Amino acid sequence: MTAKSKAEQGLLADTIFLTDIRRQMLKFATLQLSDASQAEDAVQEALIGAMKNADSFGGRAAFKTWMFAILKNKIADVLRYKQRTVNISSFAHEEDDEDMSELFDRKGHWQKDERPVAWGNPEASMREQEFWRVFEACLEHLPPKQARVFMMREFVELDAGEICATVELSTSNLHVLLHRARLRLRECIENNWYLQGEKS
Repeated sequence: MTAKSKAEQGLLADTIFLTDIRRQMLKFATLQLSDASQAEDAVQEALIGAMKNADSFGGRAAFKTWMFAILKNKIADVLRYKQRTVNISSFAHEEDDEDMSELFDRKGHWQKDERPVAWGNPEASMREQEFWRVFEACLEHLPPKQARVFMMREFVELDAGEICATVELSTSNLHVLLHRARLRLRECIENNWYLQGEKS
């Protein structure tokens, strides 16, 4: 175990770090589970798991990333076995009202001012802390249903069938939600990260 790994393990004894990471984990778990009690349980189990298995942290990833990976697995377990009811009509109504047509012309091509810009070096951006602050802010501005299914797919890494079963969506509706979420995120990130970088 490296000295860095040992130092990061020591964060588990840091009250300020634990308070902050717990707040972030609870926020994410609540978004995914839509149940404050279940989110609290998942975070508690993840924190206990991190403390019990701190010696297995090899330092190959950031300590925060490692802790979120534990939480992600807890959430995936809950989502796979959770029995819940959803008002499908309200779900569909919220998303069907959204008009994305202003992004495209009559032939389905991007409008000139809406066309995606080149993102330069996205791999480098993903390593920058400020990028993730922008990403989180953009994610928070998505409609809740879009944000939830996007994170279920891209972060929790559930497959389409599992997501559809959990939120009682058809596959086609899921694809529409994911498409809209990605469009919104791309536009928000471009406006608040890449284009801002060009101006500075």
